[in-house]
Amino acid sequence: MAPITLFFGTNSSGKSSIGQFLMMLRQTVELQDRKVVFYPGTDNTAVQLGSFQEMVFQRDSEKNIGFDYTWSPPSPLQFKDPLKNKAYSADSIEFSAEAGLSKKPIKSTILKQFKYRLFRQESEVMEIGMDLTADAESGYNIFASRYKLVRNLGRKWYPKSVVRFYGFPDEVVAYHQNAAFVQSLNLAHETLFQSIHYLGPLRTKPRRIYSWAGHAPEDVGHAGENAIACILAAADRTISTGHKMRRKPLLELIASKLLEMELIDNFRVKPISRHRQEYEVKVCVKGSQDWVDLPDVGFGISQVLPVLVQCFYAEPGSVIVMEQPEIHLHPKAQALLADVMIDVINSKENGEDRNIQLIIETHSEHFLTRLQRRIAEKTREKAIANEQVSAYFARLDGSKARLEPLEIDLLGNIRNWPVDFFGDTMGDVVARTEAQAERMSQGEMPDE
Repeated sequence: MAPITLFFGTNSSGKSSIGQFLMMLRQTVELQDRKVVFYPGTDNTAVQLGSFQEMVFQRDSEKNIGFDYTWSPPSPLQFKDPLKNKAYSADSIEFSAEAGLSKKPIKSTILKQFKYRLFRQESEVMEIGMDLTADAESGYNIFASRYKLVRNLGRKWYPKSVVRFYGFPDEVVAYHQNAAFVQSLNLAHETLFQSIHYLGPLRTKPRRIYSWAGHAPEDVGHAGENAIACILAAADRTISTGHKMRRKPLLELIASKLLEMELIDNFRVKPISRHRQEYEVKVCVKGSQDWVDLPDVGFGISQVLPVLVQCFYAEPGSVIVMEQPEIHLHPKAQALLADVMIDVINSKENGEDRNIQLIIETHSEHFLTRLQRRIAEKTREKAIANEQVSAYFARLDGSKARLEPLEIDLLGNIRNWPVDFFGDTMGDVVARTEAQAERMSQGEMPDE
């Protein structure tokens, strides 16, 4: 994945599964019960994926779910082996895990194994993990390479459980003389998923009055319900959209982006009175000098507002997963939204890069075309390098969903453009031309 990663594909081709799976893992990390392997969610969570049987391929309960990913923590992971006084440092972490159903009469999801591999400048530093014992009843084995774990004196033992889908239990530290660092691995994983935010395709309808009690929301919410509260909470934050660009308060920045997208001329949030914690959102639409309430303007404005707020409100180092940010926008605004996304990944706060990563599921040809143009332009203000964009096309191959990486070159060309990627545009043009010629040959002519 790149700073901007795009997923395209037909309906039910599996493109939503990646973002939804990441959000399920985040829900699991946030759950208080440390023994739950996967928390699929409820009506009140970002995603609701059902039981293990409903998630696994072809609903075959004999199959397992395996996954792996690599990430770079905000700062290198550093620890020391107290027995050898040897220091370790890792700037990237690879994690893999496999879960399935237990063989007991009452089947439950169990973690069969997980493994961490630590790297420093692409060289492997060490590997450590846990897997079920051969009989699956004794508990879990602990294994490591490039690092010798030393057990405390006493009989051999096996931890009976793990922490969610990723974590070493406290017993691993208690029964070893030099395993305290595994708690840092647990924490690094939790920090990763706490940085992931999700905005779904169905955003809440705009309201005439918004209440705000003074707290700072974590994000805009998976339906954008906290967008106005985020704007109010970020009153003291200033963000620039690149090197030597002027820093702006969040509200001013959002208003400027709506203006650049040619959706409105101005935007403001103000309290109804000094004695009430209620606010109204006023918009001045293009070509008018009148201020109107947010529900009185085009629906697309209210739908893109949470997108913009989430992108610029998120804390530095955030990963933002969005489904159809362009929904309800006209084609030109969809293209201009791509320019805003370039501003997001180039943005700075307090003089430092915000390092925002965007994972976007979209159906917009205009969004992609604008990114291709910006890659080709290279030296222009909104330019972006091809390695800063990754794109994938989801397709069904029989009963299996597959992701095909799109090869974007340094001129913005897609070298392996899928057939009918955005429909058969050329086929429609040819068919229309042939139909016109046939009707004209029969004497039918358009009015002058």
